[in-house]
Amino acid sequence: MDRTASGFLNGFLGMLIFSGSLPATRLAVADIDPLFLTVARATIAGLIGLALLLLMRSKRPGGRDLVSLVVIALGVVVGFPLLTALALKHVTSAHSMVFIGLLPLSTAIFAVLRGGERPKPAFWLFSILGSLLVAGFAIAQGVTASPLGDGLMFAAIIVCGLGYAEGAALSRRLGGWQVICWALAVSLPVMLIATVALMPAHPGLIGAPALAGLAYVSLFSMLIGFIFWYRGLSQGGIASVGQLQLLQPFFGLVLAALLLHEPVTAGMFAVTAGVILCVAAARKFAK
Repeated sequence: MDRTASGFLNGFLGMLIFSGSLPATRLAVADIDPLFLTVARATIAGLIGLALLLLMRSKRPGGRDLVSLVVIALGVVVGFPLLTALALKHVTSAHSMVFIGLLPLSTAIFAVLRGGERPKPAFWLFSILGSLLVAGFAIAQGVTASPLGDGLMFAAIIVCGLGYAEGAALSRRLGGWQVICWALAVSLPVMLIATVALMPAHPGLIGAPALAGLAYVSLFSMLIGFIFWYRGLSQGGIASVGQLQLLQPFFGLVLAALLLHEPVTAGMFAVTAGVILCVAAARKFAK
């Protein structure tokens, strides 16, 4: 398998794992405060990531990498989880999918600004078209809007796109799994202290669904998904592989239907076919 194909395979696996993040977060915030959820998931993943680094005796990042690691931590370890958790107190996971449809475009923009990539003009056409298809489909479902929830989700998409692009660029030097593990390790001291300080007075009252949501976002969304995702972005190109995120809302909607009993319509599959065509076309013109 060549490097580009491997990049798309790894990226697809990462995207598939991330598809469960918003439904799982929605389950978790039913019983867990969004701020505690953010620091707890980062602490759990950070402890596992640090153990992996020590076990594998990974080389420490250089001084020039520390700034990038802080940017990644602020974007995907703290920023996106916190902002989406706060947003999902005001909007449904189905509504949040409107904004996930904009994430590939955000990632592509930061791929140019931070990753040095220069996609062809046709790439932007298909990227915007794919984003409009996803956003238009989600809006057509008739979901109820919340100005505060929408603002939080929009901010989440910006910081996440930056964290994705920064992490992918750094993965070319450190490796995909090392980048997310080091980003988690850098933020671990603060997250651990915050977790202890924000611990619920009665943790035994947290229900099993919320605990399952916490477990998923800690292990899969915060760690395992990034191992595949950063490797895929670094192999296949940030802007190109990033377009796979256009498929994430549809997998997320299926999970929302199964876990949260939110409706999924037949029109989803027609739009998915259009999105797949946009992903394929964007990939062709990414370089």
